[in-house]
Amino acid sequence: MNWGIFEGILSGVNKYSTAFGRIWLSLVFIFRLLVYLVTAERVWSDDHKDFDCNTRQPGCSNVCFDQFFPVSHVRLWALQLILVTCPSLLVVMHVAYREAREKKHQETAGGGSRRLYLNPGKKRGGLWWTYVCSLVFKAGVDAAFLYLFHSFYPKYTLPPVVKCHAAPCPNTVDCFISKPSEKNIFTFFMVATAVVCILLNLVELAYLVSKRCRECLAARRARATHEGHHPDCVTLKDLLSDDLIYLGSDPHPPLLPDHPQDYAKKTIL
Repeated sequence: MNWGIFEGILSGVNKYSTAFGRIWLSLVFIFRLLVYLVTAERVWSDDHKDFDCNTRQPGCSNVCFDQFFPVSHVRLWALQLILVTCPSLLVVMHVAYREAREKKHQETAGGGSRRLYLNPGKKRGGLWWTYVCSLVFKAGVDAAFLYLFHSFYPKYTLPPVVKCHAAPCPNTVDCFISKPSEKNIFTFFMVATAVVCILLNLVELAYLVSKRCRECLAARRARATHEGHHPDCVTLKDLLSDDLIYLGSDPHPPLLPDHPQDYAKKTIL
C-alpha cells in the first residue's frame, strides 16, 4: 500500500476543513482506517476456516456460516470507509475546480483584471453547500451502517455458540465462532468511533449553519444602517459575497450645492 497517496489526500482535505473537520479526519484516519488495515483484517481472516459445527454433514458448516454471517464485518467496514471519505474528496475537487477557473480567467482577461474568487478555498457560495452536503452525507452513511450492523448482528455482539437447523444439517447443530471476545472488542471500538464521527459531523454542521446565520444577520443590520444614511449602498448580496472586491468611491455630491458652477468645473476636470 502506498501511504504517500493517503498522506496527500489527508493534507488536501485537512487544508480546507474547520477545526471540527480536522478532528474528524484524524479520527477516521488513525482510529478507523489504521485499525482496520493493521488489526481488523487479521482478526477476521480466519472466521470461515475456524467456524466449526458439531456435525460431519457435508455443506452444513458452509450453510450455517452464511446464515449467521451474511456479510463479513471487514467488507462492511471497507465499504463504509470508502463511502465516508468520498465526500471530503469532492470538497477538494470543488476547490481545484475554482482554482482552475480562476487561472483560466486570469489568462483570458489579463493579470490586472478583477478576480473571480478572492480565496478559492473559502467556504462561500457553492463550496459552502458542497461542504454542508458532505457533512450530511457522511453522518447519514455512518448512521445507516450502524443500523445495518445492528440488523445483521443484534447488539453488535457475536455469541460464542450459535444453533443452526438449516438444510442440509440433519438436525439442530451447535456451531462455534472463532475468537468471539476479540471480535466483539473490535466491533465495539469501530461502532464507538463511528458514533463519535457522527457527533462531530453534526457539531460541525451546526457550527457552519449558525455562523452563516450570524453573518446574514450582521449583513442585514449593516444594510439597514447604511441605507438609512446612504441610499445607494451595496446590497445584501454584495456584503455576503467574498468574491466582491470593493473599490472606494468619492462621496456623493450634495443634492443642492451651494455653488453649482464650482461643482460643474470639478466634474469636467
